[in-house]
Amino acid sequence: MTKKLSFLLLSCAALSGCEVHRGEDRPGRGLAALNEPVVSRADYVFDAAAPGGSLPATEAARLDGWFRGLELGYGDVISVDGVDAPSARADVARVAGRYGLLVADGAPVTGGAIAPGAVRVVVTRTRASVPNCPNWSRDSTPNYSNELMSNFGCGVNTNLAAMVAYPGDLISGREAATNDATVSNKAIEMYRARKPAGTDGLEKSGSKGN
Repeated sequence: MTKKLSFLLLSCAALSGCEVHRGEDRPGRGLAALNEPVVSRADYVFDAAAPGGSLPATEAARLDGWFRGLELGYGDVISVDGVDAPSARADVARVAGRYGLLVADGAPVTGGAIAPGAVRVVVTRTRASVPNCPNWSRDSTPNYSNELMSNFGCGVNTNLAAMVAYPGDLISGREAATNDATVSNKAIEMYRARKPAGTDGLEKSGSKGN
């Protein structure tokens, strides 16, 4: 019995000596994704003349051209800053409405002073991406430490970063909204009442005999 115990102890010691020591601390022993989305933010500013809080037609045209140059689209946040911002907000909103966007409340802090008689239009754009994906920096085998693959999380999180409407929601989610049945019912009624696209000029089925 003593010989058997000695043999087991020697076997355990030998196995512990074969442990692979990692040269770096790799957090790959759980189920958390090794590759996670990174959210970047950029603020673009446009100073427009707005004497008395009104945006002239020439300035509205300049603003519209600036929006086109930025390729303004869904997910961008528009805000107005300056002393005359409350008065000029409606004029900016009319230009932004051409792109299907609203003007947000408040404005982020930007560098530089706003000249008297002018307002600053700010477009805040956030983007999400997963750096270093795909990641095949380590071989899948051998895997003595039972770690996750270096590419783990790339597929799911890259798709999530590409699909999320507002990448900022990946940093902090939104408060749960109160369910309102009238909102959903309105959408259903519009869907049912709207004429199907491409049916203009078509005769009703069965209106003429063969």
